[in-house]
Amino acid sequence: MSPVPPVVSDSRCVKLPRVSSPPDQLGFSFRPPERRVWKVRELVAAVRTHIEQEYSDAWIEGEISNFRAPESGHLYFTLKDGDSQIRVVMFRSSARLLRFRPADGLQVVVRGRVTIYEDRGELQISAEYIEPKGAGSLQLAFEQLKAKLEAEGLFDAARKKPIPSLPSRIGVITSAQGAALRDILNILHRRHRSVNVLIFPAQVQGDAAFHEVASGVRFFNQHDNVDVIIIARGGGSAEDLASFNNEALARNVAASEIPVISAIGHETDFTIIDFVADLRAPTPSAAAELVIRSRQEIEDCSTALHDRLTRAMRYRLLMGRQALTELSQHGAFARMMELIRQRQQKLDDLTHRMELAERNLIERSRRRWETISSAVRHYDLRLVLSGMRRELESRTTSLAAVMRNVLLQHRVRSERFETALRSLSPLAILDRGYALIFDSQGKLLKDSAAVNSGDEISARLANGQIDATVTRKQS
Repeated sequence: MSPVPPVVSDSRCVKLPRVSSPPDQLGFSFRPPERRVWKVRELVAAVRTHIEQEYSDAWIEGEISNFRAPESGHLYFTLKDGDSQIRVVMFRSSARLLRFRPADGLQVVVRGRVTIYEDRGELQISAEYIEPKGAGSLQLAFEQLKAKLEAEGLFDAARKKPIPSLPSRIGVITSAQGAALRDILNILHRRHRSVNVLIFPAQVQGDAAFHEVASGVRFFNQHDNVDVIIIARGGGSAEDLASFNNEALARNVAASEIPVISAIGHETDFTIIDFVADLRAPTPSAAAELVIRSRQEIEDCSTALHDRLTRAMRYRLLMGRQALTELSQHGAFARMMELIRQRQQKLDDLTHRMELAERNLIERSRRRWETISSAVRHYDLRLVLSGMRRELESRTTSLAAVMRNVLLQHRVRSERFETALRSLSPLAILDRGYALIFDSQGKLLKDSAAVNSGDEISARLANGQIDATVTRKQS
């Protein structure tokens, strides 16, 4: 061991500050850390704010499980990867923009914001965009919707309506500036002279296209002013034709009372409308060929279009959308929407729990009913009633026999009393020749001193009564 160095004294003196705790062996003083107590909600909110700032835009890949889509329009599911998982919520404003339907077992990539659901303190992702891995979203959405509508029978040939051979009025739903309309009009003009064409101008590409095409189908059905409807659009990519793979539009076409011909894209292009329509034409020109069987000119087939008004309205809508986007990005509005979404998520959670409780209650009631029903089936009420009836008849017979014996005994006893009474009756003595003498007051006479000569008396005989007057008496 090395020797301890000697202590060197210094004439200078340094004044140290006073501390509350005594110094340790090395001469240092420590102050205990100040304790801070968090409320649960404050801690969760602080962690949530930190996580949202750190992971405000994240891409996550995994497999969907426990998928739920309640009536509120929000989507809930769990994203799994091996033994790890995280909950995901996609609110209605983002879910309605999806081109495919998420399902359990689907491998997807989710883009969104990592946050915390404060009511349960769970880590979750607020998704804004979902895309499937492997097949494209458009193709996946197409296959999902096709399988769904086919299972419902919307593609069956039995429900398709026949196309009239010579329609006098034809409704066309297409873009007013598209080449498809020009091809249709040229062919109709060449093949039929007197046919009337009603054009419903609609967008055939973009997010609003299926709304406008569906409005055209409803318009012609409400006014019943055409014999057949043609939905037409020229060729394009899968993204350009995606509007005609919309479920709402497909159901509108299937519900149409007027026959519908679909003429979408080229001959190799297929959309959902082609399967639900009453007739599919390979191209818009082929649709015009199919709808008219005779060669005549078309009269009055042009429609005046208001391009300037359309452009003005689109400009106003664009400016309004831009203003709305700016307002939606404001911090206060974003926080308010976040609170609303949390309340909506909580409502969906409570609704799900209530549904589970209701199903459990119904299941318990069903099991109880089955138990009672099984017991009732083994309990034959007819046998019980038959046994009770036999027992009642037996007891009735026994009671009748007892009553007859009692009545017979009373009858015999009554006859015996009657015989004894007759034998003791004073009237029976009269049959032997005796008589009962009564005075004028009706009193029985037992002594001759009770009457005088000249009094009226009466004698009761065995048969009848005698009235007499006393002429003489003897004591």
